[in-house]
Amino acid sequence: MRFLTRSTFLAMLATALPLAASAHVGVDGAAHHTAGFAQGFLHPFTGMDHMAAMVGVGLWSALASRGARDLFWAPLGFAAMLLVGALLGLAGAQVPAVEPMIAASLLAVGLLVATRLHLPGPMAAAVVGTFAVFHGVAHGYELSGDSGALAAVCGMVLATGLLHIAGIAAGWALRRRSTLPPRIAGAAVALFGVALLTQVA
Repeated sequence: MRFLTRSTFLAMLATALPLAASAHVGVDGAAHHTAGFAQGFLHPFTGMDHMAAMVGVGLWSALASRGARDLFWAPLGFAAMLLVGALLGLAGAQVPAVEPMIAASLLAVGLLVATRLHLPGPMAAAVVGTFAVFHGVAHGYELSGDSGALAAVCGMVLATGLLHIAGIAAGWALRRRSTLPPRIAGAAVALFGVALLTQVA
């Protein structure tokens, strides 16, 4: 847990550096780049659906993990496929059922958290990575057309990593304690997904 806390602090510090540098940018192109990075970094925090999915993936990974070897499979799979989806969205690729799949991802992740279902690392990465593509596409659509779109995608992936780490830290703290809080959290995320599914159906 001390390791995760230290990692979270270092990651947040590294994230703050580009934001601090924006006050000293002297070239207009660099200013656009930094602004794009900051915009992308903040993007995952602007939607409860994306935040719930990303934190939920980290939470499930820690709760269901049987050791350090498979702790990061799901978060890394999610982040990698989020990047793929974002690039597809930026390119204007027409991907069907984006919103329903985002809602379905919340239902699935919520159930995974509530049940603490253990999956082999590559399978866990594949399951959440499939849903992550749709989250990425949605972000890519929203960021497309901006001059700093690629920088924004980098910021978005970094923010995703931090949300995963937050979920992992919470899950690691809870894994040896009562099973009730994780079940409540998982059920809440799943119900959120059901509510979104009824809206987009």
